[in-house]
Amino acid sequence: MDPSTQPLPFQETVEAHGHLIDSHIMERIFDTVVEFQGRFEVEIFQIGRTNSDASHLRLKVETPNREQMDSLLGQLLGLGCTPAEDGDAETRRAEKDCCAPEDFYSTTNHRTEVRRDGTWLPVARQRMDAMVVLTPDGAVCRRLRDLKKGDAVVVGMRGIRVIPESKERDRHGFSFMSNEISSERQVETAVRQTAALMEQVRRDGKKIVVVAGPVVVHTGGAGPLSQLIRQGWVDALLCGNALAVHDIEAALLGTSLGVRVNDGRLEEHGHRNHMRAINAIYHAGGIKGAVESGRLNTGVMYECVKAGVPFVLAGSLRDDGPLPDTITDMNEAQDAYNEHLQGAGIVLCLSSMLHSIATGNMLPSWVKIVCVDINPAVATKVSDRGTGQAVGVVTDVGLFLDHLSRKLISA
Repeated sequence: MDPSTQPLPFQETVEAHGHLIDSHIMERIFDTVVEFQGRFEVEIFQIGRTNSDASHLRLKVETPNREQMDSLLGQLLGLGCTPAEDGDAETRRAEKDCCAPEDFYSTTNHRTEVRRDGTWLPVARQRMDAMVVLTPDGAVCRRLRDLKKGDAVVVGMRGIRVIPESKERDRHGFSFMSNEISSERQVETAVRQTAALMEQVRRDGKKIVVVAGPVVVHTGGAGPLSQLIRQGWVDALLCGNALAVHDIEAALLGTSLGVRVNDGRLEEHGHRNHMRAINAIYHAGGIKGAVESGRLNTGVMYECVKAGVPFVLAGSLRDDGPLPDTITDMNEAQDAYNEHLQGAGIVLCLSSMLHSIATGNMLPSWVKIVCVDINPAVATKVSDRGTGQAVGVVTDVGLFLDHLSRKLISA
């Protein structure tokens, strides 16, 4: 008998549901089995007949040994494949704070459910690179540093169901949201469809969050962003010390990095202007104090204070000053970012690679990210680090914000 037809010793049957063809998930499932030196046999495949119908795949997989099977099941789980004959999720208690059992299940950013007492429980606060902890109230993602002694941590891969975000057939004409990163995409098209998504998020009662870097100020984007904040199109601003410093420098002294905002010429001794801006904010007791005293009366930070829009300034090793409002404890800053991202429907990442990547790591896969940067590598890096829902718009961020504010505010 041909050895290639002989059954391999380790076998499992898995099932997947969703838009398996449109999202190319099915071919990725097949490729993954082959990659792990396994074989597969399709037992059932039922294709959805309408735009909203899900397809159903039942697959028997085989591998030569248990290690390969365990590795394969771990990969297939992230693609939405669940063992057909599965029991409840297994848990082990954390023996110390910040210490998970060695075989803990590490989460993806996709919707996840775990089974307890025969019932599938949705996992709350979904994010990548976390653990799932079962509590009396349900299941929740918890970061390693947040684990407490005695937490019931899900281990292994049984009793876990991952539901990847599927690419549905394009019923709304948002072909731009195909997650491709291209410098040839028309800015007007990207703006129009981003604005449409923001309007839909508003109707759904979800939040619009902006993550921005100092390039927003350097490229003339502070004015349009201020208008968006003033008109209620921003629910939270997440950034670093630099954006606030240069925004305040521009508001107080008319320069950004010592360059005049109005004509692009270098200001004499302008290199010290950012420190003068920081000093002025310290004298006022903080950004809010500077606004209330009348010292600061224009700019992005001014509009946030006036509109009651929360902002988080996350510090870094290279910060000058920093401003008194800047959070220099990285764990605390990350916590603050994470809280303001809860309930977000769309996140605009504007020319800030590190903050965009950090934000993407905190978001579930169903929250769309529009990543705007003149450098296409930025959006690529955000996607490559697991944030597959990120859409790249390669253009000048100031131009993008100008078009976006005109589109939304004139609507």
